[in-house]
Amino acid sequence: MAKSEGRLPTLMTSRLIAPCGMNCALCSGYLRAKKQCPGCRAADDGKPSYCVHCQISTCERLAKGELAFCGSDCDAFPCKRLKQLDKRYRAKYGMSMLDNLETIREIGVDKFVAKEKTRWTCPECGSLLCVHKTGCLTCGYVWNSGSGDLWEGNHAC
Repeated sequence: MAKSEGRLPTLMTSRLIAPCGMNCALCSGYLRAKKQCPGCRAADDGKPSYCVHCQISTCERLAKGELAFCGSDCDAFPCKRLKQLDKRYRAKYGMSMLDNLETIREIGVDKFVAKEKTRWTCPECGSLLCVHKTGCLTCGYVWNSGSGDLWEGNHAC
């Protein structure tokens, strides 16, 4: 992504928080310059097929509109698929969907988004950081030099 193409934290909204707790504003699919994914809550046009067919977002209770997010209001929470996703994101990217959902439950989605804007803004250029990359897509600032479960001392923890 060229320097002029970086998305700014002001574009992060509650509409970009997926039912599973993923912040779509931080996803490489949303941040890329070409064929940008519109996020989980948007229409399916432009989404990768794995997002369109996601077992979490197509969950019956979510699809019916009974729940806005996976969480304690669901008798299957956390379901097997959400636990797998959380485990993978903790190990590979230092982000926990379950922690995100807990925070949303405790403080609400708007305050969660406000925290996310601070947490995931590049301190060098002010663009959004990508959870899937170790460096800022706009300026190259390396924010994640560790690996594993919620790295100590990095920008995103």
